[in-house]
Amino acid sequence: MLTLSEKECIQLIKKRECFHADVNNGSFIIKIDEYTPLICAAIHNGHGLRAELDKSFLLTKRERFYEEDPYTDELISSFPIQLIGNDSRFEYDLNRAKTLSTYFKTAWDKQVWQKPLTQKQRAISHAKHESFYNVLEAIVSVIEKQFSNAIVFDIHSYNYKRIEKDTPTFNIGAGQIDVERWGKVINQFERHLNRIELPNIDVRAATDEVFHGRGYLISHINAHFDNTLVLPIEVKKVFMDETSGEVYPLVLEDLKAGFKDAISETAAFFMRRYTKKTRTQKADILSSNISPEVIELDKKLYSLCKSVETLNFINPVNLPAQKSRFLKRNSYIAPSFNYKQLNLNPYKFRESLYKLPVDDIYDAGIAQLYRHVIDNLASKIDLLTSIGTDDFVYNSLKYYGEPNHTDIANARFILHLNDDELHESDVYLNADEAIDYFRFQAQEWGLKCKIEKSTKIVAKAMVNNEKALLLINKEAKFTEKELHAFAYHELGIHMLTTINAKKHPLKVFSLGLTGNTHTQEGIALYSEYCSGSLTIQRLKIIALRVIAVQYMLEHGDFVKTYHALMNEFSLDKEFAFTLTTRVYRGGGFTKDYLYLTGFRDVLNVAKEQSIDNLLVGKTGLLDFSVVSEMVERGMIEKPVPLFNTSYTTSGDKVLDFIVNSIK
Repeated sequence: MLTLSEKECIQLIKKRECFHADVNNGSFIIKIDEYTPLICAAIHNGHGLRAELDKSFLLTKRERFYEEDPYTDELISSFPIQLIGNDSRFEYDLNRAKTLSTYFKTAWDKQVWQKPLTQKQRAISHAKHESFYNVLEAIVSVIEKQFSNAIVFDIHSYNYKRIEKDTPTFNIGAGQIDVERWGKVINQFERHLNRIELPNIDVRAATDEVFHGRGYLISHINAHFDNTLVLPIEVKKVFMDETSGEVYPLVLEDLKAGFKDAISETAAFFMRRYTKKTRTQKADILSSNISPEVIELDKKLYSLCKSVETLNFINPVNLPAQKSRFLKRNSYIAPSFNYKQLNLNPYKFRESLYKLPVDDIYDAGIAQLYRHVIDNLASKIDLLTSIGTDDFVYNSLKYYGEPNHTDIANARFILHLNDDELHESDVYLNADEAIDYFRFQAQEWGLKCKIEKSTKIVAKAMVNNEKALLLINKEAKFTEKELHAFAYHELGIHMLTTINAKKHPLKVFSLGLTGNTHTQEGIALYSEYCSGSLTIQRLKIIALRVIAVQYMLEHGDFVKTYHALMNEFSLDKEFAFTLTTRVYRGGGFTKDYLYLTGFRDVLNVAKEQSIDNLLVGKTGLLDFSVVSEMVERGMIEKPVPLFNTSYTTSGDKVLDFIVNSIK
């Protein structure tokens, strides 16, 4: 961050330069990442007092903190133009006219100074006040000249415990706003504020209920500019203990994300109505640059976690021998699987994970995305360190979850369809023939990847994300229909998202966002469906995985589950072994139920909106809105799908009925 004078700032602003600076020895901060019609100010955020005043200041730190607006800078941290007051309102109040900005002796019925401030002391504070407004005027002038209109969000917070009546979480002050001209913008802002969700807090927004927006910032702008709207907003101090000053981090985090959405959506509405940019969206309001803080965090995260791939450790290394042993001995002695050793220290890993500087990221949505990833990786390491132990199934439940009654009902519904479909009589192709087909298809789609046989995987095919490698089970056999489906599943989604992730400056999309297994498998099945490759037989296999997970959790016994699946569904021995192994590897692996739930959830999203942006990498539905925003802001490259991802029917009326009956 630069250290600049008022004049230096104004010179840069007139040249439309982007910069971050402390101004006038740190009395306020200005941040300009891009020039947009949106300006955010947190003028009471600071606590500073210059040394000569601090000596005669009578209030305690807690008393001063109580009347200031701490953390309001964080509420505007996502936006490209910010003005943040660093000095305490007790030195000079930026929301009062310059001559009234310094308190002579008392404030809020409390004596502030041992003796009244001298004229010289007041003059120094007034000069700081004037500097702030000179810089603000320079910004608004440039914005109005470029965009015709500007909007300023003037952010404050208020103490509510001393107010006896129920008060709103957010209060918009419209007392100095031309409501006839700008009223629809006020209504839009209030509507978006009401949509914010905070943990264990009932949120309510109102206009002119507690405060009426009679501060000096809006007065000053109104006096000097005709085409700039100032929206003063008071936030109830629900994100902290207003008496002690203790912050509530979870509330503040959600509040930051909610404020980002409310302000950017309102500013986009403002731009559509009052500027030439009639197609402005939320993402257009925000900076297209990836901040150095995000790049640095992402680099550290990837360096720490790039080798933590679950399936690299979960697949038994002695699978062929144990399969042969099990099937030759009448299937009554459970296999004893061995696993690859974990090559990292889980304790140091967790410690390093939670030391990553997420708090340095200013953008609330992107910060939340990384927090979700870090928490998810901490759970993943618990899963990996417990492979082969009794704790593994518990950690699998924590990481992947378990099928609920609806999931099981969906699976049963599919499995009650004509059983003959499950035993398809067709020509089967071996692993070598499958590899030839997949290599041809990868070349057709322009996917640069390797395709090899393997004896170490349970599934018929699996993508190794780190190596961009498609592994084909050496003993697998495929029908032509299956090959087509697997191409769209493994290459069309898993390999495509692996390759897409490597194109971006942020490596988090290679590591995988929270819920990426659920989402990836869901899109992969959706890909099969849209390409006409999905069959009732394939759906039954996916449904059987849900039942296999259910039985694993109920039985906790490989042999019992194997025979239950064999007897109930008349399965082939080898298929039943593979199905059972999938859910018992590691000690009890619940992942397999996610295929069906993921398909259902992705299908439902696709009916409402485009899902193309889920293909940028290993994404998850939890952070889909943030990912889409990052694409729209130009931070990451928009992906090109290999099939039409818009919701469509398969052309098979029976299959469409079945798919749309999944709840």
